[in-house]
Amino acid sequence: MKYIYVFIFLFISSYVFAFQNLESKSAKASFEVSGVCDMCKSRIENGAIKLKGVKYAKWDIPSNNLSIIYNSKKIKLDSIKKNIAELGHDTDKYKARLEVYESLPVCCNYKTNSPH
Repeated sequence: MKYIYVFIFLFISSYVFAFQNLESKSAKASFEVSGVCDMCKSRIENGAIKLKGVKYAKWDIPSNNLSIIYNSKKIKLDSIKKNIAELGHDTDKYKARLEVYESLPVCCNYKTNSPH
């Protein structure tokens, strides 16, 4: 009977340790991403989610704030910002290349359509 208790204790201990280790890899962040419409929202959120290690992405149109949850062991925040800028949307650290920005639909031209 003692062995069963020892086994259960070891099993629960290892489970708790593994769960805490998984949680420590998750990071939350929010930062500004320029955009103006629902097409921008879709592009920004889908582009972020497609990145390996990003688990959640929600972009708020009025505030231009992108909230993300990501695995810091798989991807760095700087890399997420750079990838979003490559989609044509300025971040707080990286600017979109002009040719990419100009290829966006007219409704997505945040430099001219921005209410801010």
